[in-house]
Amino acid sequence: MSEVVSYHVLHFPLDPSSRRVRLALAEKGLNFELTTEPPWERRPALMALNPAGEVPVLQIKQADKPDESVVLCGVDSICEYIEETAGGPLLLGNTAIKRAETRRLVAWFDRKFAAEVTDCLLGEKALRGLRGQGGPDPVFLRVGYANIHYHLDYIAWLCERRRWLAGEAISMADLAAAAHLSALDYLGDVPWDAHAGAREWYARLKSRPAFRPLLGDHVPGIAAAAHYADLDF
Repeated sequence: MSEVVSYHVLHFPLDPSSRRVRLALAEKGLNFELTTEPPWERRPALMALNPAGEVPVLQIKQADKPDESVVLCGVDSICEYIEETAGGPLLLGNTAIKRAETRRLVAWFDRKFAAEVTDCLLGEKALRGLRGQGGPDPVFLRVGYANIHYHLDYIAWLCERRRWLAGEAISMADLAAAAHLSALDYLGDVPWDAHAGAREWYARLKSRPAFRPLLGDHVPGIAAAAHYADLDF
């Protein structure tokens, strides 16, 4: 690919997939612009870039084609592209075994955690209202609040054996987990006080320069929890 001139991300602030892309770009030391795109509005501009009507979308400008963009859609495709083309720290690992473990944990959070926790809490408490679908279903809330403890225990268990979730270096697994948990933390729905090990891991992530822009996110109509941007919780 020709030399990249700029990166532009269509995202929604509380979307975990969008957050992972932002974290990956920042950890690689890449500058990028953001445009907020509520995907449920299915605006023609988004549909033209991604017929699935989903965020994140990454637009890449190239030096030899300044009036055109390469468009990448989907969190995994975008993050794999970033890993393969950008410098900076390796976020998938430097061996096949490390990459396999990182991808296993990414899938854990993007599928299992998402279904058992994120969809039940973030989906019900925030996204339903933003989509005009009414208030949360208390059954789903109970399920989400019950399930989150198991996942926080798993994070602590991993960090007792490794410095980061997939090994000794920060990886895409940490970014995937943090993307989900930070969106929930915006709502104040993570019981950090009951999970010291997970809290210590998240505090390390929260203090990284790449994480700071997420702490400044604001979603109209949904106030962030009082501790959300506080590095000391």
